[in-house]
Amino acid sequence: MTEPPHSDAPPRRATHLHRSLLVSLAGLVLACAPAMHSRGGEAVLVERLYFGRNASDSLVVTDSAWMSFVAEVVTPRFPSGLTSWSAMGQWRGADGRIRREPSFVLELVNPAGAPDTEAAIAAIIAEYKRRFRQEAVLRVVTAAHAMPE
Repeated sequence: MTEPPHSDAPPRRATHLHRSLLVSLAGLVLACAPAMHSRGGEAVLVERLYFGRNASDSLVVTDSAWMSFVAEVVTPRFPSGLTSWSAMGQWRGADGRIRREPSFVLELVNPAGAPDTEAAIAAIIAEYKRRFRQEAVLRVVTAAHAMPE
């Protein structure tokens, strides 16, 4: 992946981009839901959240702190199940610098249009940012269909 050209313009807020992407994806899901259902699968949204582990220059979110966060914050909102794994990532901070750091990835699969999903995910992101002093959490939403076999 290549790095975007440097600009003297202030960085755009990621939340505006995230909202635009979510609105576009929601439209796509609504348009595709009948086709997905007719293929025999349940229309779902796959939510993938990327959580940086560097809390400051000297603090790191430990495996045990992550497990506590999942147990206290995520599981009560998504008791049906989730998947998480460790990763290594990079991103551009608000100051324009590239940051590389270990990360946790959380994946949730929910029926498309499930009530309260948006509020639950927003609460998870807000709590992680607050608890671990994070600038951002990346959220990627994908329309799919689930076919348990």
